Amino acid sequence: MSENKPHLSVIIPAYKEAKRIGNNLLEIEKYLSQKNFTYEILVVIDGSPDNTAEVAKTYSDKVKNLRVINNSENHGKGYVVRQGLLEAKGEYRLFLDADGSTSITHLDTFLPEFEKGFDVVVGSRDIPGAYIQVHQPKYREIMGDGGNWLIRIILGLWAYPDTQCGFKMLSAKAAQEVASRMVVDRFGFDFEMIILAKKLGFKIKQMPVRWLNEEGSTVGLTGPNGFIQVLIDLFKTRWRLWLGKYKIKKF
Repeated sequence: MSENKPHLSVIIPAYKEAKRIGNNLLEIEKYLSQKNFTYEILVVIDGSPDNTAEVAKTYSDKVKNLRVINNSENHGKGYVVRQGLLEAKGEYRLFLDADGSTSITHLDTFLPEFEKGFDVVVGSRDIPGAYIQVHQPKYREIMGDGGNWLIRIILGLWAYPDTQCGFKMLSAKAAQEVASRMVVDRFGFDFEMIILAKKLGFKIKQMPVRWLNEEGSTVGLTGPNGFIQVLIDLFKTRWRLWLGKYKIKKF
């Protein structure tokens, strides 16, 4: 595989991650440097008010094929994940959280699934084999559980108890077809991604992950990243599907 089309792209959406991004980049590089395939690492900054972009760029001499995309305005995690998936050149494209809550080492179990014919492999904290090492605060777990039930009911994703885990991987074709149709800019993008992949006919596999909550989350009840906004985006996604806005039939 040539350097122009690496085997793997790792996409890291980042916002206010100046203190944590360095350690995560070094961990990812240490893991990938021992593999016998080519790779690139994309850090996509979501209009961060701190110096996340500057810090990430200082690792370019320690991290092979590192690219930093710095958006001057904040749009939301969904926006930068979508941007990263479309900017990436890899045959397979993984995105993971900048805080390292799910380790890059899960690739050992994710990558082989593509050889079995799957197009999309999503991490889950709520299927057999998953392990939550450090839990979120109880109120956020209750909100998350309630939200997951609504997602399953409204979008018909009964088989997906956890659509929101920030560790997902797509083939280049799936990434292009799905990400180019996605419109949710905030945290609701995860369920939009899964329902679009499903409707487009891509084969999806859920894999258990080991996950630990990291402090510093921007998720709350209200605001652009809040639980209420996720619910609004959920109903909007259902409405877009009904109206044919995603142009699924063209695929």
